[in-house]
Amino acid sequence: MAETVLRAERIAKAFGAHHVLSDVRFQIGSDEIVGLLGPNGSGKSTLLNIVSGFSRPNAGEILFLGKSIGGQPSHKIARHGLVRTFQLPSMPHRMTVREVLRAGSRDGAGLLDAFIGRGSDDAEADELIEQFALKAVAHQPASSLSGGQKKLLSIAIALRTRPKLLCLDEPTAGVHPQLRGRMVELLKAFNRRGVAMLVVEHDMHFIRELCDRCIVLDRGAIIADCAPRELTENERVVEAYLGKSVARQKVSA
Repeated sequence: MAETVLRAERIAKAFGAHHVLSDVRFQIGSDEIVGLLGPNGSGKSTLLNIVSGFSRPNAGEILFLGKSIGGQPSHKIARHGLVRTFQLPSMPHRMTVREVLRAGSRDGAGLLDAFIGRGSDDAEADELIEQFALKAVAHQPASSLSGGQKKLLSIAIALRTRPKLLCLDEPTAGVHPQLRGRMVELLKAFNRRGVAMLVVEHDMHFIRELCDRCIVLDRGAIIADCAPRELTENERVVEAYLGKSVARQKVSA
């Protein structure tokens, strides 16, 4: 039986009188890729921010590898092995793609070389550049990349740290459609090496290809926890995305 890498217990979050999350509970196994879905405003981003330490819940607890990480800053949580990407990643202006990747090693061995411009062999960085289709821009400033290329680079940087859990925030946004299939293959390969994943994404084809299981939020509560293939037959999920009348028509058809 796979180890539980992440457990969320009774998570609640409110901004003033607006309750964003209520009694959210779920867990992720060390061998899983789990999709986090829901319509706009359902609480996905807030939950991801809480899991990764960028926001604190009003109630509840987050356990990572069996230990509470509540109240810890995001950089400390990342050192434990819980790493995330962002919808709109920002990149350094004076470092090339390869330098950024070299500096991102978990042990920090390439950090000084990258900052002072000293050359060194880094097979792992070069392999990630190749895998994520960044070879043509490897020596360009990271800040000059397109939005999709920055997204690919941010995922490569996160994987370079060898996380136990990787949280991906809309990884396909801005990425060329031809690369999405390749991304599925890469992420599954890293999952087989021991990287569990929590993926916020709107591309349902990508979710079906990548994820073992999906957690669906609506108005701050979990309404489904199931395999991707079961989503279209779940009345509450269809209702959340399309409205109650459409859900009823689909079920009665």
